[in-house]
Amino acid sequence: MKIVYIGNSVAKYKAVAEVEKVTLFAVRTSVEALKFLNANHEIDAIISDFNLTGNTGMYLFDTLKNDTVLKNIPFILVSEEYNNALFTTAFSKGISDYFVHSSTEVINIIRRAKSLHQLQGISSEDTVKLVNRTYKLPLSKRIFDIVFASTVLLCIAPILLVVMLAIRLESHGKVYYISKRVGRKTFDFYKLRSMRTGSDELIKKMAQEKNQYKKENTITTIDFNQACPKCSQLEQGHSCSPILHIDNHQICEYWHAYQKSEIEKSNATFIKIVDDPRITKIGRFIRNTSIDELPQLINVIKGDMSIVGNRPLPVYEAELLTNDVLSKRFLAPAGITGLWQVELRGRGGEMSEEERIRLDNEYANNFTGNNYSFWYDMKLILRTFPGLIQKSTV
Repeated sequence: MKIVYIGNSVAKYKAVAEVEKVTLFAVRTSVEALKFLNANHEIDAIISDFNLTGNTGMYLFDTLKNDTVLKNIPFILVSEEYNNALFTTAFSKGISDYFVHSSTEVINIIRRAKSLHQLQGISSEDTVKLVNRTYKLPLSKRIFDIVFASTVLLCIAPILLVVMLAIRLESHGKVYYISKRVGRKTFDFYKLRSMRTGSDELIKKMAQEKNQYKKENTITTIDFNQACPKCSQLEQGHSCSPILHIDNHQICEYWHAYQKSEIEKSNATFIKIVDDPRITKIGRFIRNTSIDELPQLINVIKGDMSIVGNRPLPVYEAELLTNDVLSKRFLAPAGITGLWQVELRGRGGEMSEEERIRLDNEYANNFTGNNYSFWYDMKLILRTFPGLIQKSTV
């Protein structure tokens, strides 16, 4: 990808562009920018400071709007401080996006430029098709969901009352647990509480110590003591990019951006704690018997979920699934059970992150075109029952 930057922070942008693997052309004035752009039409995005020598970034944008070729290139305007009048004017004139240097890292501006370029690959005709296309659950699947969920809820109501009483007697707090989950939409997800209250606050620490999907050589924090390899090649007192001051530490912007990108690459997408110590005694029992999942039948009746589908994800997991391969799982509805759950329990709770992604996508293939099979769902439900009783609390 090719980006043109116009402004005085050339070193910052070049350092981050190298980390993001984009080609950056930098000039300092709008006059230089116009000369360069007129000679090089194969540019994918433009990032311009508002304050330029001789005029402004808005003047440059207005000039480019009159060019039949250059006017279609995504244009990001960046000011040193937030200006509401400038913000309003910029978007009213059709600017692609507006950032403030003092509150935004350069890496986020460049990533936004990459995103705008990718969006340009979708034609207006394709966009209309996407907007007008609505997802509908197959009628046979929806009817089965309502009948099955309602019947089971009526039959197990006495068991639920006894379990809820036991949860309340063992530990203080609500007997149920509600969290935001992401399926084909974001919704309130219901479960019986199996953990002590306040357990959500410990999830980050637990994810690093006991996560089943934890990758080897996971990087968790930026190492401020490790010297930047580029700065090490320069004379003492010089740095390859501007120095950042973070929590009483100093680090050059290039090395900070590089380490941050490595952390994102090394962290696991999913979090699943093995033998979680936050679980209560009754919580361990209802997890092993899958009783804690029964309130999700209410989600099924509401239409948030289906009996069979891909497991709905916590928001912190779902937001990491940004590329096509990972996000394909959301083509299928959220489900109480499904291919991944059946395979996982069949293997005693042992499964890699890559295998889970593959199985989620395999089930999602049932919802592309006319591939949906009611009997395939029935097969997965029948395979679920032997796995309801398990030794682990995964």
